[in-house]
Amino acid sequence: MRPWLRACVSTMLSVLWASAPARPADGRPPLLLSGEPLTLEEIVEVAQQGRPVELAPAARARVGAAFEAVLAAARAHQPVYGLTTGVGWNKDQDVLSQTGGLDPELLAASRRFNLGTLRAHAAGVGAPLPDDVVRAAMLVRLNLLLTGAGGVQPAVVDQYAAFLNRGITPVVPGRGSVGEADILQSSHIGLALAGEWQVRRAGTLMPAGQALRAAGLQPVELVGKDFLAIIGDNSLTIAQAIPGVRAARAWLEQEITVFALSLEGLNGNVAPFLEVTVAAHPDPGFAAIAGRLRAELAGSDLWNASERRPLQDPLSFRTMPIVLGNAWEALAAAESALLFAANHSGDNPLVLTDSAALATQGTQAGRYVVPGLPNAAIVPTANFEALPFASAIERLSLALAHVSESVTASVLRFENPAITGLPRFLTAPGNPGHGFGAVQKAVVALDSDIRTLALPVSLENATLAGNIEDVTNNGPLAVRRLNDLVEDLYQLASLQLLHAAQAVDLREGFHLGSGTKALHDGYRARVPFVAQDRILTGDIDIGAQYLRGLPRAHTSDPSPSERRHE
Repeated sequence: MRPWLRACVSTMLSVLWASAPARPADGRPPLLLSGEPLTLEEIVEVAQQGRPVELAPAARARVGAAFEAVLAAARAHQPVYGLTTGVGWNKDQDVLSQTGGLDPELLAASRRFNLGTLRAHAAGVGAPLPDDVVRAAMLVRLNLLLTGAGGVQPAVVDQYAAFLNRGITPVVPGRGSVGEADILQSSHIGLALAGEWQVRRAGTLMPAGQALRAAGLQPVELVGKDFLAIIGDNSLTIAQAIPGVRAARAWLEQEITVFALSLEGLNGNVAPFLEVTVAAHPDPGFAAIAGRLRAELAGSDLWNASERRPLQDPLSFRTMPIVLGNAWEALAAAESALLFAANHSGDNPLVLTDSAALATQGTQAGRYVVPGLPNAAIVPTANFEALPFASAIERLSLALAHVSESVTASVLRFENPAITGLPRFLTAPGNPGHGFGAVQKAVVALDSDIRTLALPVSLENATLAGNIEDVTNNGPLAVRRLNDLVEDLYQLASLQLLHAAQAVDLREGFHLGSGTKALHDGYRARVPFVAQDRILTGDIDIGAQYLRGLPRAHTSDPSPSERRHE
């Protein structure tokens, strides 16, 4: 056996031993990875809860077959982006000499090219991403590499699994991607797999080589197109979106009940979400929200006629079921787009081992068939383009901003006795002070921030790489803005809840609905009625924490994140 092959086998066996999963302390079996779709819950279990992973033997064999196709292309010196040529503007540069074989010198040149390219692209900026985000990205990438589309050597997927199972997490800067694959940031993951850069192990920052030695692992000798498969996708952006999308769902589900309580505080109308109203305009999101509102308000005095109730409420109340329904649909679309992106290859080029039909699709397509392997092909793609995903995130942000606008307008209506029939600024009887007059500024300030964060960024463009990379989608920026926006929404909803609870308490003898009463009573156990002016800053924070801690409501259909995306 040649020395270079012996070294590869030794590394492979070392990684296989070290990546063998152990059953977690809670008794859950390892997550079997095969390239089949993952759910968001499975990603969270591995990334946040430390569930180990195991590679399906058939999937690992598929990786090996794809790698053999890559080696065959290299032996034939077939023009392949990132394998026999450079990347970006350097795609016209040969990186391997035409020797007609894969001798040790050629393999050494390929390894130098892999490491050198990773080093040149490791230029991220900003504070490091949280470990669970990096782990989520590595899981997503590992599972997609198991389809064989990346064409990596089996030792690469083994090392990914070993890092996840041994708690070794590369340090990845938080910024540096414009959305056309997270190339700069993901380079740090590739370097760590190869024993360079920095990682955290058991919470301790250390050089990657030191962590590998402590875990009984060997650095992977990256070769072929390993580096390009590691960096050429959007898994880090996908991973950063998971917390924001999940938080948006949790917030929106609580906001339905907060709005219902706010409507009780107004003594408002149920007409906008009656079944007959929805039947005339059966938009799916609207129908789902209307059903939830009717359930939350079961037993409420809103269902009893009142001479003090106006015929129609301000639009911020009256249209809220449709505004919330729009956000509900946007959330479902974002969850679907997120799962699609997490479970479908963005590799460029794409390695195929079952592409016999390609040779019949014209001479140009036939050029991608690997010489000597009629069923294998390496095809250039643009599947890393994440615009559909970025657009879905922006749609969600915009829909949530519309909810914010309506929440803000509805809270401001509580200042006016002519609308509420309650004291000005919801000031309690016997309070000679200002009531909730001043706190409105915080409401408006949050809404302004939210609406700014919702502005689209996918059209912000720059031309890079010698005019080759001439469009961007800014998906990572859209994701960061969504995450910040949802944090603001919790503060805004806390202020909405502060007003709603105060208003219903000023309506002595008013019977709340079953859902709104539970929300109100839990809130009042933490934040008392404002009988006299007091510092409200702590109450606002407590309210936001209360809403974050509430369990999700039970809905008839699972969210897309709870289903496997086919």
